[in-house]
Amino acid sequence: MTALTKQDASGIPALQMTEGELVNVLATSLYPGAQVTSIKMAIGYCKATGLDPMQKPVHIVPMWDSKAGQMRDVIMPGIGLYRTQASRSQQMAGISEPEFGPMVETQIGGQDVTYPEWCRVTVKRLLPSGAVAEFTAVEYWMENYAVKGGQQKSIAPNAMWSKRPRGQLAKCAEAQALRKAFPEIGAQPTAEEMEGKGMDGGIVFDAATGKMASAAADQPGESQQSDESAELIDAGQAASKEGMEKLNAWWATLTPKQRNELSRDFGQMRKTARLADEKGPGNE
Repeated sequence: MTALTKQDASGIPALQMTEGELVNVLATSLYPGAQVTSIKMAIGYCKATGLDPMQKPVHIVPMWDSKAGQMRDVIMPGIGLYRTQASRSQQMAGISEPEFGPMVETQIGGQDVTYPEWCRVTVKRLLPSGAVAEFTAVEYWMENYAVKGGQQKSIAPNAMWSKRPRGQLAKCAEAQALRKAFPEIGAQPTAEEMEGKGMDGGIVFDAATGKMASAAADQPGESQQSDESAELIDAGQAASKEGMEKLNAWWATLTPKQRNELSRDFGQMRKTARLADEKGPGNE
């Protein structure tokens, strides 16, 4: 049996404890300060997926639920779980050191921020043929950073993403590369990727059913959303023609929801901005 195969709960000592005993152990060790109901959800996740809760394979992540209008604890896998599952598959052939793009200095929400534009990580997997395949993921800081405050009223990065811009982005790139190389480990975002973000369009574990469910909040009508996106794309394209500095300044004015909607178009905007910087003023 590999780690990618669901383990029988009867073979996990912690899951043989009574629920009350296990909750007490986890509350005083791995999840101090967490609500009992949230710890029970973590236990339910482990039972449903055959994981040992004492190894903390999942995290309890507080997220803003715009539909309910309040914070809500969500159970999510940690990047450590993806690493462990990939390693125990006996097909892991290595993970590259993170490679970072140029550093960007700008203001976001009135806060001075310095961050790497992107991070690249490659995961190698040994194939049945004996060949080693490489799976590379490139993640951009602007598309991943977490904002201050649960209600996402601020667009400035939170403390962790401000203090550790490289470390946080590297985890996101590695998680994406692991999912590409080992799709059988799951498609759910990790706690490191989602901490500090809202639940719009996210995935939530339902302990009652043992399944993942969509937690998307109410969205505006398609026509309204399409019109707004078109206007934002036009504004972004105009900013990109003036270079990266103008583009980053414009991007910083968007809400997290708007950035998420334009994430696919932002890549082309960056290319346009880089070309504008290379040509310089008056060389269009």
